Amino acid sequence: MSGDGFGGEVEGLHAVAEAVASGRVRRLTVETGRLRHDDYRRLVEDAEAAGAIVTRVDDARALAATGAPQGVVARCRPIPYTDLAEAVRLANPAALLVLDHLEDTRNLGALARSARATGVPAMVVAERRSAPVGASAFKAAAGALEHVAVCRVGSVADAMARLRKADVWLVGLDGGAPRSILGLELLAEPVAIVLGAEGEGISRLVSERLDVTARIPM
Repeated sequence: MSGDGFGGEVEGLHAVAEAVASGRVRRLTVETGRLRHDDYRRLVEDAEAAGAIVTRVDDARALAATGAPQGVVARCRPIPYTDLAEAVRLANPAALLVLDHLEDTRNLGALARSARATGVPAMVVAERRSAPVGASAFKAAAGALEHVAVCRVGSVADAMARLRKADVWLVGLDGGAPRSILGLELLAEPVAIVLGAEGEGISRLVSERLDVTARIPM
């Protein structure tokens, strides 16, 4: 399952700056009062140079989905979702992040930041009962979602079965697991790191498809 794409609205200075750098921004709305700061002036200059329509307003919050857009809202060309086969290709020899019905958009954005920082090129999310990859996630990701591919699937459990057939090693993160993820030898094949929902953890159907569980040492 791919869908129409995500990231049509982006808010927050760093997230919008990355969207401008990616050439996706069609229309940029910025609060006039923010233009006394160099980073906002550069943002407007870059957006105009890329062909975006720039509008200046007194208060951008009425146009925002997050309620706190840091004075800037961008309407963008959506990013296409990646299919699962392409996500696997990107993850070899790196890793793939699988989110089993994560519900908090800020956590989704934070995980995208972590994925980019650690070289994880793609993540898998559920279409239903999962945090949307929308404006809040983009703001929390602070630009990382411009660089981490997103694969949206109808069933995480079915996606896990397909990953297994593609010889992807399936590792579930569990704070109570006896082994540390640092002690696993995982470099010979692509790896999917599976995270469960806040509070509930990894679902039963997904956990049944794991090769191993591990904890992150604190």
